[in-house]
Amino acid sequence: MVAGEASGDLLASLLLQGLHARWPGLNAAGIGGPRMQAQGFEAWWPSHKLSVFGYVDALRHYRELLGIRTQLRDRLLVQRPDVFIGVDAPDFNFGLEQPLKAQGIRTVHFVCPSIWAWRGGRVKRLAAAADHVLCLFPFEPALLAEHGVAATFVGHPMADEIPLEVPQAAARATLGLGQDDTVVALLPGSRRSELRYIGPSLLQAAVRMAAQRSRLRFVLPMAPGLEAEVQALVAQHAPALDLQCLPGRSHEVLAACDLTLIASGTATLEAALFKRPMVITYRMHWLNWQYMRHMAYLPWVGLPNILLRDFAVPELLQHDATPEALAREGLAWLDDAARRERLQARFTELHHTLRQDTARKASDAIAQVLGA
Repeated sequence: MVAGEASGDLLASLLLQGLHARWPGLNAAGIGGPRMQAQGFEAWWPSHKLSVFGYVDALRHYRELLGIRTQLRDRLLVQRPDVFIGVDAPDFNFGLEQPLKAQGIRTVHFVCPSIWAWRGGRVKRLAAAADHVLCLFPFEPALLAEHGVAATFVGHPMADEIPLEVPQAAARATLGLGQDDTVVALLPGSRRSELRYIGPSLLQAAVRMAAQRSRLRFVLPMAPGLEAEVQALVAQHAPALDLQCLPGRSHEVLAACDLTLIASGTATLEAALFKRPMVITYRMHWLNWQYMRHMAYLPWVGLPNILLRDFAVPELLQHDATPEALAREGLAWLDDAARRERLQARFTELHHTLRQDTARKASDAIAQVLGA
Protein backbone atom coordinates (compact mmCIF):
# COMPACT_ATOMS: atom_id res chain seq x y z
CA MET A 1 0.00 0.00 0.00
CA VAL A 2 1.01 3.59 -0.58
CA ALA A 3 -0.78 6.45 1.15
CA GLY A 4 0.38 10.04 1.09
CA GLU A 5 -0.39 12.79 3.57
CA ALA A 6 -2.46 12.70 6.73
CA SER A 7 -5.75 12.21 4.86
CA GLY A 8 -4.45 9.19 2.95
CA ASP A 9 -3.03 7.70 6.13
CA LEU A 10 -6.45 8.00 7.73
CA LEU A 11 -8.33 6.46 4.78
CA ALA A 12 -5.84 3.62 4.50
CA SER A 13 -5.98 2.86 8.22
CA LEU A 14 -9.74 2.44 8.03
CA LEU A 15 -9.43 0.21 4.96
CA LEU A 16 -6.83 -1.89 6.78
CA GLN A 17 -9.35 -2.59 9.53
CA GLY A 18 -11.67 -4.21 6.98
CA LEU A 19 -8.85 -6.10 5.30
CA HIS A 20 -7.64 -7.54 8.61
CA ALA A 21 -11.19 -8.57 9.48
CA ARG A 22 -11.47 -10.48 6.20
CA TRP A 23 -7.90 -11.84 6.13
CA PRO A 24 -6.56 -12.06 9.73
CA GLY A 25 -3.12 -13.13 8.50
CA LEU A 26 -2.75 -10.12 6.22
CA ASN A 27 0.70 -8.56 5.84
CA ALA A 28 0.70 -4.95 4.63
CA ALA A 29 3.71 -2.75 3.90
CA GLY A 30 4.83 0.18 1.77
CA ILE A 31 4.42 3.90 2.43
CA GLY A 32 2.17 4.94 5.29
CA GLY A 33 1.70 7.03 8.38
CA PRO A 34 1.11 6.56 12.10
CA ARG A 35 -2.55 5.53 11.80
CA MET A 36 -1.66 2.77 9.35
CA GLN A 37 1.21 1.63 11.56
CA ALA A 38 -1.23 1.36 14.45
CA GLN A 39 -3.02 -1.24 12.31
CA GLY A 40 0.18 -3.29 11.97
CA PHE A 41 1.33 -1.69 8.71
CA GLU A 42 5.08 -1.81 8.02
CA ALA A 43 6.08 1.65 6.74
CA TRP A 44 9.20 1.47 4.59
CA TRP A 45 8.85 5.23 4.12
CA PRO A 46 6.62 7.66 6.07
CA SER A 47 3.57 9.06 4.29
CA HIS A 48 4.59 12.67 4.85
CA LYS A 49 7.33 12.16 2.25
CA LEU A 50 4.57 12.46 -0.35
CA SER A 51 3.06 15.62 1.14
CA VAL A 52 3.63 17.92 -1.82
CA PHE A 53 1.12 19.86 -3.87
CA GLY A 54 1.25 21.30 -7.36
CA TYR A 55 4.01 21.40 -9.92
CA VAL A 56 6.20 23.95 -8.17
CA ASP A 57 6.28 21.99 -4.92
CA ALA A 58 6.72 18.68 -6.76
CA LEU A 59 9.70 20.01 -8.73
CA ARG A 60 11.46 20.90 -5.49
CA HIS A 61 11.19 17.26 -4.35
CA TYR A 62 11.26 15.56 -7.76
CA ARG A 63 14.52 13.64 -7.40
CA GLU A 64 13.68 12.37 -3.93
CA LEU A 65 10.16 11.27 -4.92
CA LEU A 66 11.39 9.61 -8.10
CA GLY A 67 14.05 7.74 -6.11
CA ILE A 68 11.50 6.48 -3.58
CA ARG A 69 9.11 5.34 -6.30
CA THR A 70 11.85 3.55 -8.23
CA GLN A 71 13.09 1.73 -5.14
CA LEU A 72 9.56 0.74 -4.15
CA ARG A 73 8.68 -0.45 -7.67
CA ASP A 74 11.79 -2.64 -7.84
CA ARG A 75 11.14 -4.09 -4.39
CA LEU A 76 7.52 -4.93 -5.20
CA LEU A 77 8.41 -6.52 -8.53
CA VAL A 78 10.72 -8.86 -6.63
CA GLN A 79 8.36 -9.59 -3.73
CA ARG A 80 5.21 -9.69 -5.94
CA PRO A 81 2.43 -8.95 -3.44
CA ASP A 82 -1.05 -10.38 -4.02
CA VAL A 83 -2.37 -6.87 -4.55
CA PHE A 84 -1.07 -3.31 -4.56
CA ILE A 85 -3.44 -0.63 -3.21
CA GLY A 86 -2.68 2.98 -4.01
CA VAL A 87 -4.54 5.30 -1.66
CA ASP A 88 -5.10 8.66 -3.36
CA ALA A 89 -1.76 10.42 -4.24
CA PRO A 90 -2.46 9.81 -7.96
CA ASP A 91 0.61 11.58 -9.33
CA PHE A 92 2.83 9.23 -7.34
CA ASN A 93 0.70 6.10 -7.40
CA PHE A 94 -0.23 5.99 -11.09
CA GLY A 95 3.44 5.90 -12.01
CA LEU A 96 3.88 3.00 -9.61
CA GLU A 97 0.70 1.08 -10.41
CA GLN A 98 1.20 1.05 -14.17
CA PRO A 99 4.45 -0.99 -14.25
CA LEU A 100 3.14 -3.28 -11.51
CA LYS A 101 -0.03 -3.95 -13.48
CA ALA A 102 1.98 -4.51 -16.64
CA GLN A 103 3.94 -7.21 -14.79
CA GLY A 104 0.79 -9.02 -13.67
CA ILE A 105 0.46 -7.63 -10.13
CA ARG A 106 -3.15 -6.73 -9.39
CA THR A 107 -3.64 -3.06 -8.65
CA VAL A 108 -6.44 -1.26 -6.85
CA HIS A 109 -6.73 2.51 -6.58
CA PHE A 110 -8.65 3.77 -3.55
CA VAL A 111 -10.25 7.17 -4.21
CA CYS A 112 -11.28 8.12 -7.71
CA PRO A 113 -9.27 11.15 -8.88
CA SER A 114 -11.52 14.17 -9.24
CA ILE A 115 -11.83 13.82 -13.01
CA TRP A 116 -15.37 15.18 -12.62
CA ALA A 117 -13.92 18.45 -11.33
CA TRP A 118 -10.76 18.97 -13.37
CA ARG A 119 -7.96 17.26 -15.32
CA GLY A 120 -10.19 14.81 -17.17
CA GLY A 121 -7.15 13.46 -19.00
CA ARG A 122 -6.20 11.60 -15.82
CA VAL A 123 -8.81 8.93 -16.59
CA LYS A 124 -6.57 7.49 -19.31
CA ARG A 125 -3.71 7.13 -16.84
CA LEU A 126 -6.09 5.63 -14.31
CA ALA A 127 -7.27 3.01 -16.83
CA ALA A 128 -3.67 2.00 -17.53
CA ALA A 129 -2.75 1.92 -13.84
CA ALA A 130 -5.62 0.27 -11.95
CA ASP A 131 -7.46 -3.03 -12.32
CA HIS A 132 -10.19 -1.65 -10.07
CA VAL A 133 -11.10 1.67 -8.44
CA LEU A 134 -12.78 2.04 -5.05
CA CYS A 135 -14.98 5.14 -5.23
CA LEU A 136 -16.01 7.34 -2.32
CA PHE A 137 -18.94 9.01 -4.05
CA PRO A 138 -22.01 7.39 -5.66
CA PHE A 139 -21.81 9.10 -9.06
CA GLU A 140 -18.23 8.04 -9.81
CA PRO A 141 -18.53 4.36 -10.96
CA ALA A 142 -20.88 5.24 -13.84
CA LEU A 143 -18.52 8.00 -14.94
CA LEU A 144 -15.54 5.63 -14.91
CA ALA A 145 -17.52 2.94 -16.74
CA GLU A 146 -17.82 5.32 -19.69
CA HIS A 147 -14.04 5.05 -19.98
CA GLY A 148 -13.88 1.27 -19.46
CA VAL A 149 -12.61 1.47 -15.88
CA ALA A 150 -14.04 -1.06 -13.39
CA ALA A 151 -15.12 0.59 -10.16
CA THR A 152 -17.23 0.11 -7.03
CA PHE A 153 -18.93 2.71 -4.84
CA VAL A 154 -17.85 1.84 -1.32
CA GLY A 155 -18.95 5.00 0.48
CA HIS A 156 -16.64 7.13 2.55
CA PRO A 157 -14.99 5.50 5.57
CA MET A 158 -15.18 8.77 7.45
CA ALA A 159 -18.98 8.54 7.26
CA ASP A 160 -18.76 5.22 9.11
CA GLU A 161 -16.27 6.40 11.70
CA ILE A 162 -17.81 9.79 12.49
CA PRO A 163 -21.01 9.45 14.54
CA LEU A 164 -24.25 10.84 13.17
CA GLU A 165 -24.75 12.66 16.47
CA VAL A 166 -21.65 14.74 17.15
CA PRO A 167 -20.23 14.30 20.69
CA GLN A 168 -19.37 17.96 21.13
CA ALA A 169 -19.51 18.02 24.92
CA ALA A 170 -17.24 14.99 25.28
CA ALA A 171 -14.75 16.39 22.76
CA ARG A 172 -14.60 19.70 24.60
CA ALA A 173 -14.02 17.96 27.91
CA THR A 174 -11.19 15.92 26.38
CA LEU A 175 -9.52 19.02 24.94
CA GLY A 176 -10.01 21.11 28.07
CA LEU A 177 -12.45 23.51 26.42
CA GLY A 178 -15.38 25.02 28.30
CA GLN A 179 -18.89 23.97 27.34
CA ASP A 180 -19.90 27.62 26.97
CA ASP A 181 -16.85 28.64 24.94
CA THR A 182 -17.19 29.72 21.31
CA VAL A 183 -14.54 27.62 19.60
CA VAL A 184 -13.06 28.22 16.15
CA ALA A 185 -10.92 25.50 14.54
CA LEU A 186 -8.11 26.50 12.19
CA LEU A 187 -7.17 23.77 9.70
CA PRO A 188 -4.53 25.05 7.25
CA GLY A 189 -3.86 21.63 5.64
CA SER A 190 -1.44 18.77 6.09
CA ARG A 191 1.17 19.70 3.46
CA ARG A 192 4.13 21.98 4.08
CA SER A 193 3.20 24.07 1.06
CA GLU A 194 -0.36 24.49 2.40
CA LEU A 195 0.95 25.58 5.76
CA ARG A 196 3.26 28.07 4.08
CA TYR A 197 0.61 29.60 1.82
CA ILE A 198 -2.56 29.24 3.93
CA GLY A 199 -1.37 29.28 7.55
CA PRO A 200 -0.57 33.03 7.76
CA SER A 201 -3.96 34.16 6.45
CA LEU A 202 -5.84 31.83 8.82
CA LEU A 203 -3.86 33.04 11.81
CA GLN A 204 -4.28 36.68 10.84
CA ALA A 205 -8.02 36.11 10.33
CA ALA A 206 -8.22 34.61 13.82
CA VAL A 207 -6.52 37.69 15.28
CA ARG A 208 -9.10 39.91 13.56
CA MET A 209 -12.00 37.76 14.78
CA ALA A 210 -10.68 37.86 18.34
CA ALA A 211 -10.42 41.65 18.16
CA GLN A 212 -14.08 41.94 17.12
CA ARG A 213 -15.57 39.25 19.38
CA SER A 214 -14.58 38.62 22.98
CA ARG A 215 -14.18 35.14 24.47
CA LEU A 216 -13.39 33.34 21.22
CA ARG A 217 -11.07 30.37 21.61
CA PHE A 218 -9.05 28.97 18.72
CA VAL A 219 -7.72 25.45 18.23
CA LEU A 220 -5.28 24.27 15.56
CA PRO A 221 -4.57 20.54 15.03
CA MET A 222 -1.04 20.06 13.69
CA ALA A 223 -0.32 17.43 11.05
CA PRO A 224 2.50 14.95 11.88
CA GLY A 225 5.92 16.35 11.10
CA LEU A 226 4.76 19.97 10.87
CA GLU A 227 4.74 20.96 14.53
CA ALA A 228 7.85 23.17 14.32
CA GLU A 229 6.55 25.00 11.25
CA VAL A 230 3.19 25.65 12.94
CA GLN A 231 4.80 27.03 16.07
CA ALA A 232 7.01 29.34 14.00
CA LEU A 233 4.00 30.70 12.09
CA VAL A 234 2.06 31.27 15.30
CA ALA A 235 4.98 33.16 16.83
CA GLN A 236 5.18 35.34 13.72
CA HIS A 237 1.51 36.02 12.96
CA ALA A 238 -0.52 35.47 16.16
CA PRO A 239 1.74 35.46 19.23
CA ALA A 240 -0.94 36.83 21.59
CA LEU A 241 -3.89 34.80 20.27
CA ASP A 242 -5.79 32.46 22.62
CA LEU A 243 -4.75 29.49 20.50
CA GLN A 244 -4.36 25.85 21.48
CA CYS A 245 -2.09 23.89 19.09
CA LEU A 246 -2.51 20.12 19.25
CA PRO A 247 -0.52 17.34 17.56
CA GLY A 248 -3.14 15.60 15.41
CA ARG A 249 -6.57 15.12 17.00
CA SER A 250 -8.35 16.89 14.12
CA HIS A 251 -11.53 14.86 14.65
CA GLU A 252 -11.79 15.87 18.29
CA VAL A 253 -11.19 19.47 17.25
CA LEU A 254 -13.93 19.34 14.60
CA ALA A 255 -16.31 17.71 17.06
CA ALA A 256 -15.59 20.39 19.67
CA CYS A 257 -15.70 23.51 17.53
CA ASP A 258 -18.54 25.83 16.56
CA LEU A 259 -16.91 26.89 13.29
CA THR A 260 -13.87 26.04 11.21
CA LEU A 261 -11.71 28.05 8.84
CA ILE A 262 -10.36 25.26 6.70
CA ALA A 263 -8.16 24.51 3.69
CA SER A 264 -9.93 22.90 0.75
CA GLY A 265 -9.37 19.15 0.68
CA THR A 266 -10.48 15.98 2.43
CA ALA A 267 -10.73 17.78 5.77
CA THR A 268 -13.67 19.82 4.45
CA LEU A 269 -15.68 16.63 3.99
CA GLU A 270 -14.76 15.55 7.52
CA ALA A 271 -15.98 18.92 8.77
CA ALA A 272 -19.25 18.39 6.89
CA LEU A 273 -19.69 14.97 8.49
CA PHE A 274 -19.22 16.67 11.85
CA LYS A 275 -22.01 19.06 10.69
CA ARG A 276 -19.80 22.09 11.19
CA PRO A 277 -20.23 25.47 9.46
CA MET A 278 -17.04 26.37 7.67
CA VAL A 279 -15.24 28.85 5.50
CA ILE A 280 -13.23 27.02 2.85
CA THR A 281 -10.03 28.64 1.65
CA TYR A 282 -7.00 27.89 -0.48
CA ARG A 283 -3.86 29.65 -1.61
CA MET A 284 -0.98 28.26 -3.66
CA HIS A 285 2.01 29.33 -5.72
CA TRP A 286 0.78 31.71 -8.43
CA LEU A 287 1.97 29.42 -11.26
CA ASN A 288 -0.07 26.51 -9.86
CA TRP A 289 -3.05 28.83 -9.51
CA GLN A 290 -2.85 30.03 -13.11
CA TYR A 291 -2.79 26.44 -14.34
CA MET A 292 -5.50 25.03 -12.10
CA ARG A 293 -8.07 27.79 -12.48
CA HIS A 294 -8.14 27.21 -16.23
CA MET A 295 -8.60 23.44 -15.76
CA ALA A 296 -11.60 23.60 -13.45
CA TYR A 297 -14.85 22.05 -14.71
CA LEU A 298 -17.11 23.00 -11.79
CA PRO A 299 -17.91 26.29 -10.07
CA TRP A 300 -17.09 24.78 -6.67
CA VAL A 301 -13.78 23.70 -5.15
CA GLY A 302 -14.76 22.41 -1.68
CA LEU A 303 -16.03 18.83 -1.46
CA PRO A 304 -19.14 19.73 0.58
CA ASN A 305 -20.21 22.21 -2.09
CA ILE A 306 -19.41 19.79 -4.92
CA LEU A 307 -21.48 17.02 -3.33
CA LEU A 308 -24.38 19.35 -2.51
CA ARG A 309 -23.99 21.11 -5.89
CA ASP A 310 -24.39 24.46 -4.24
CA PHE A 311 -22.35 27.13 -2.47
CA ALA A 312 -23.58 25.80 0.86
CA VAL A 313 -20.47 27.23 2.52
CA PRO A 314 -18.26 30.16 1.43
CA GLU A 315 -15.13 29.58 -0.62
CA LEU A 316 -12.33 32.15 -0.51
CA LEU A 317 -9.54 31.28 -2.91
CA GLN A 318 -6.15 32.75 -3.78
CA HIS A 319 -6.44 36.58 -3.94
CA ASP A 320 -9.86 36.52 -2.28
CA ALA A 321 -8.47 34.61 0.71
CA THR A 322 -7.57 37.68 2.72
CA PRO A 323 -7.58 37.71 6.53
CA GLU A 324 -10.31 40.37 6.45
CA ALA A 325 -12.60 38.28 4.22
CA LEU A 326 -12.00 35.10 6.21
CA ALA A 327 -12.79 36.86 9.46
CA ARG A 328 -15.91 38.45 8.01
CA GLU A 329 -17.31 35.15 6.69
CA GLY A 330 -16.45 33.35 9.92
CA LEU A 331 -18.23 35.90 12.10
CA ALA A 332 -21.24 35.79 9.76
CA TRP A 333 -21.70 32.09 10.60
CA LEU A 334 -21.51 32.78 14.32
CA ASP A 335 -24.18 35.48 14.01
CA ASP A 336 -26.79 33.39 12.15
CA ALA A 337 -28.18 30.41 14.09
CA ALA A 338 -30.92 29.67 11.53
CA ARG A 339 -28.35 29.42 8.74
CA ARG A 340 -26.28 27.02 10.83
CA GLU A 341 -29.33 24.80 11.47
CA ARG A 342 -30.17 24.61 7.76
CA LEU A 343 -26.62 23.61 6.97
CA GLN A 344 -26.61 20.95 9.67
CA ALA A 345 -29.72 19.34 8.14
CA ARG A 346 -28.09 19.20 4.70
CA PHE A 347 -24.88 17.74 6.10
CA THR A 348 -26.85 15.08 8.01
CA GLU A 349 -28.52 13.94 4.78
CA LEU A 350 -25.12 13.80 3.07
CA HIS A 351 -23.75 11.75 5.96
CA HIS A 352 -26.45 9.09 5.49
CA THR A 353 -25.69 8.88 1.75
CA LEU A 354 -21.97 8.26 2.31
CA ARG A 355 -22.36 5.82 5.22
CA GLN A 356 -21.96 2.46 3.44
CA ASP A 357 -19.79 0.26 5.72
CA THR A 358 -16.82 1.14 3.53
CA ALA A 359 -14.29 -1.27 5.05
CA ARG A 360 -16.52 -4.29 4.30
CA LYS A 361 -17.56 -3.12 0.82
CA ALA A 362 -13.98 -2.30 -0.13
CA SER A 363 -12.73 -5.66 1.15
CA ASP A 364 -15.44 -7.44 -0.86
CA ALA A 365 -14.39 -5.57 -4.00
CA ILE A 366 -10.71 -6.38 -3.44
CA ALA A 367 -11.62 -10.04 -2.88
CA GLN A 368 -13.33 -10.06 -6.28
CA VAL A 369 -10.24 -8.57 -7.89
CA LEU A 370 -8.18 -11.36 -6.29
CA GLY A 371 -10.75 -14.03 -7.14
CA ALA A 372 -10.75 -14.95 -3.44
